[in-house]
Amino acid sequence: MKRRIFFLYFISFTITSCTAQQNNKVFKIAADSNSLLWQVSGNGLSKPSFLFGTFHLLCREDIKFSTQLKSTMQYSDEIYMELDMDDPSILVSGLLYMNMKNGKALKDLYTHEEYKKIEQFFTDSLQMPLFMFQKTKPFFLIALLYPKMMKCQSFSGVEEEIMKLAKEYKKEIRGLETIEFQSSVFDSIPYDLQARELIKSIDSLSEYAKRFDTMMLAYKNQQLNIVEESLNDGEFDMKKYDGLLINRRNANWVKQLKELMKNESVFAAVGAGHLPGENGLINLLKKTGYIVKPLQNW
Repeated sequence: MKRRIFFLYFISFTITSCTAQQNNKVFKIAADSNSLLWQVSGNGLSKPSFLFGTFHLLCREDIKFSTQLKSTMQYSDEIYMELDMDDPSILVSGLLYMNMKNGKALKDLYTHEEYKKIEQFFTDSLQMPLFMFQKTKPFFLIALLYPKMMKCQSFSGVEEEIMKLAKEYKKEIRGLETIEFQSSVFDSIPYDLQARELIKSIDSLSEYAKRFDTMMLAYKNQQLNIVEESLNDGEFDMKKYDGLLINRRNANWVKQLKELMKNESVFAAVGAGHLPGENGLINLLKKTGYIVKPLQNW
């Protein structure tokens, strides 16, 4: 009888110990802050959660995920991205919300000469007819220039590759915000200002390519401080709209993460520009009382 009780106690202790060991799995801390992968712990969390900085477009061969990044994804209970990217309706909604409001068209934002210049660029350099994008917010058209700034033929987004891993690990992807909200953010930036930035980007494409190359190199080297500097000095007047594009969204995400991380381990993959800086996710989570440390990610 005593042996049986001891055996049951031993089994119970072993199961409890293994669970605790799994819940408190130790990940390797980086030697410095040059990392795209960060661990969030403390402040009453029973399990760590993680932040990972993504980049919307890279040469396919430059997208490499470390063993430890894959481990954090497998360990996590939930994977969150800016949008619920595995929702089939996102693509359809995205195409709808890319359009300007109130019947605005590109021709309304330019002189005849400016419009012809943009039309010629789209035809000659992008092999795309501009009439297809007549209602599209100019901000989104700037993104179509990025492949022209890159020195490779095959592209992919880091988010796309994260989605492939999530599917492999049988992890559900959820979104920190909706496509409707993202659209409202870009609607808050005057269309005429967006239009100015588009034509400025076309006129100074070689200069913008250098800046974009600097940002990509910083990302590949996991230098978040340089990523932040590049964004502030980038092709769009980001500094003026930090409150809309970054700060306000970061504050909202932190509120969500505080609730989400209470009961589960969360892997949050968002644009790398949202991580650094005084109003970045790393600093905001630290201010809230969490321990946020860089993890080895090579």
